[in-house]
Amino acid sequence: MIYVAFVFAIFGFMAYLQISSLKKRVDELERTLSKQEGTSYYNRRKSLSQIARSYIGKPVTLTMKEDHMDSDIISYGNTKRGSNTIVDVDEDWILLRIKTPKGEKEKLIRLESIQTIGDTQP
Repeated sequence: MIYVAFVFAIFGFMAYLQISSLKKRVDELERTLSKQEGTSYYNRRKSLSQIARSYIGKPVTLTMKEDHMDSDIISYGNTKRGSNTIVDVDEDWILLRIKTPKGEKEKLIRLESIQTIGDTQP
């Protein structure tokens, strides 16, 4: 009986490895497509970059994609206790200043990990 459990555990671990490698391959494919003109990934990244450039120096609310959550942005940046301010924008990155109750932090965030950028709530 223990051998059957051991075999199922091995198959489960192998399935986990397959899924995790598949996720990495899909992310790499999305990153490649976002650099090719004419694809929806490219258009989305370009429009997010333009939106981010219009908010440089202003406080913003960021919504991150589910698999790219950042604890500082969730805990402080989108709340009344702190704020997110876009410092600089590149083709692939956003430099963000996060004001927390303990001070300020600067973080580089990949543009593809951001779902939406918007005004802060009054």
